Amino acid sequence: MTQQKQKGFTLIELMIVVAIIGILAAVALPAYQDYTVRAKVTEGLSLASGAKTTVAENASSAAALDLGWTAPPATDNVTSVAITGATGVITITYTAVAGGGTIELAPLSGGAALASGTLPTGSITWTCTGGSLDNKYRPSNCRS
Repeated sequence: MTQQKQKGFTLIELMIVVAIIGILAAVALPAYQDYTVRAKVTEGLSLASGAKTTVAENASSAAALDLGWTAPPATDNVTSVAITGATGVITITYTAVAGGGTIELAPLSGGAALASGTLPTGSITWTCTGGSLDNKYRPSNCRS
């Protein structure tokens, strides 16, 4: 009598595969959720690009740094984008689905903070390490 070869998978083999998939899903799902929030945070940084232009133009003419700024309307991810007139600091406020915090973009010129009514001493650079948004949701160059 000849032995018949096994066809298909045994129950234990299938259970091992299901367990492996479950473990991978348990690890991948939180990372995926963090990435989706980080993608929503970039919307606020895009909305702030107009504010950065306004601050740079006003600094070059020694005017109030928020002169002429009209804030964009709120979105599903961003509550507001505001400029502090005296320093040019841009504050982006996020909704709960986008991390529920703030990022502050601070303008520097020659390593010093900008001041309203004072011409910059060099090119304007921006730092974005201020604010209350959790580091895991910030772009890598904005982490403190």
